[in-house]
Amino acid sequence: MLQWRTIPWLCALLLGLMGLPTSGSDFQHHRYEDMVRALFAVQSECPYITRIYSIGRSVEGRHLYVLEFSDNPGIHEALEPEFKYIGNMHGNEVLGRELLIKLSQFLCEEYRAGNQRITRLIHDTRIHILPSMNPDGYEVAARQGPELNGYLVGRGNGREIDLNRNFPDLNALLYYYEKNNGRNHHLPLPDNWELQVEPETLAVIKWMQNYNFVLSANLHGGAVVANYPFDKSRDPRIRGRNTYAATPDDKIFRQLARTYSYAHSWMHKGWNCGDFFNEGITNGASWYSLSKGMQDFNYLYTNCFEITLELSCDKFPSESALPREWLANREALVSYLEQVHHGIKGMVYDENNNPISKAEISVAGISHDVTTGVDGDYFRLLLPGTYTVKASAPGYLPSSNTVTVGPAEAIQVGLQV
Repeated sequence: MLQWRTIPWLCALLLGLMGLPTSGSDFQHHRYEDMVRALFAVQSECPYITRIYSIGRSVEGRHLYVLEFSDNPGIHEALEPEFKYIGNMHGNEVLGRELLIKLSQFLCEEYRAGNQRITRLIHDTRIHILPSMNPDGYEVAARQGPELNGYLVGRGNGREIDLNRNFPDLNALLYYYEKNNGRNHHLPLPDNWELQVEPETLAVIKWMQNYNFVLSANLHGGAVVANYPFDKSRDPRIRGRNTYAATPDDKIFRQLARTYSYAHSWMHKGWNCGDFFNEGITNGASWYSLSKGMQDFNYLYTNCFEITLELSCDKFPSESALPREWLANREALVSYLEQVHHGIKGMVYDENNNPISKAEISVAGISHDVTTGVDGDYFRLLLPGTYTVKASAPGYLPSSNTVTVGPAEAIQVGLQV
């Protein structure tokens, strides 16, 4: 592989050919005020397809800003899926933050330039980008800088709490239900849960409650691998080895992880940062078991499928490394986003054609249901194949349909109960 530093002229040429700015100043680390300015600059450049909103504040009072892309910002359109990217959950893992700022600029620039792929993506998807879930931790890490940054300095929030160990533990409840034929989706939160989580975690959970997200990725650093649920093991370590904890949707999660890994310049090669992950992917619990993590919470509490992307060996890479990292991740970020359009989607109506919210959509052979949103629409990620799909809602007779899913766009399947 050609090294970035040895042939800067070639890298600059590639950037120019791809329509990206070639100035070194364009790639920089953004402190909080710089990040806010960058997001609002994108909104100013593309005012008709973007919206900025805050989902809450950090411990130290910094806004958790989200940049939304849509042809109708601020509005959920029936049958248009909602997608989210979250960066910088660990304050000292900064590459995701910079990649999401750069992705935001790229989406705006390419839309204005008439790029058909990006235009279609923005017209057909509601995209939400949260570059920093942990702005307080980032400021602690940034004061140290790339050269002196310790492995844990700035990882936690303003109270030094690890936000990826701070979500309600629904895995334990699911693993109990699996043995007792209990619920397999939208598990209930514990009593007083709001008092048990940090402000940043609370803001993200409220965000999940307010938007019917279908697909998500959470960007981290310290390794190079696409990690998929479950993160928490069902069993204790056996003879010192971690055990694989598969979700009912293990096959689709593996495919989602592979989508990112193979679109990334080197993740799929497996050997990175002194570790080997076959195809550049791993089940979370098979790597190491983790409780109260965000990706498992997404799957067990909402309709959203989320994976965790570990994107760099160096948690706080130097600014000179950012252009190479952007080129390595750009196609992967777009390709993964496009996966939200696979599987099936549709509306659930009653006999009078009134849409039904919170109807349950079950797929025979997969013990994980999804529910319809407030407009009666549903989205179910599935691999190609033939499936029996059932819709049910309290007070209505269930309705079933057989559908064949192909490799292209989601198949639309309307259901009446």
